[in-house]
Amino acid sequence: MSDQPAKPTGDKPAKVKKTSRQQVYTLVVEVGRSQGDGLPKGATGGALMCYSSGVDEAEAVRETVAILKQAELAPLDVNSYGTIAEREKMGHEIDAEERELMQRALDENSVVVAQLTPFFDTKKH
Repeated sequence: MSDQPAKPTGDKPAKVKKTSRQQVYTLVVEVGRSQGDGLPKGATGGALMCYSSGVDEAEAVRETVAILKQAELAPLDVNSYGTIAEREKMGHEIDAEERELMQRALDENSVVVAQLTPFFDTKKH
């Protein structure tokens, strides 16, 4: 036996995957008009259903509003329907496609816009 210290073998310790604190929140964002927003001609605004990841609801809302502003939209109001667990507790039915979009938002730590509904003024002047 030698009195020399053992040499490293070059094996790296296995990485332990950290549990993410991120959750996905379902948000409905009302937007007004702004130049370059991409909404149809004649629309007065719209509503976007978004899935946004965040460590809490406030972060998910902030990130969603920031992304929509970068896309030249004009967010006016945000309504949160909570996490998938909260929605299920409220009795919401969540289909496979919606779950896939939520998982994508979580995997990519991003905001996924699932649906855009333009609003039109129905009053006749």
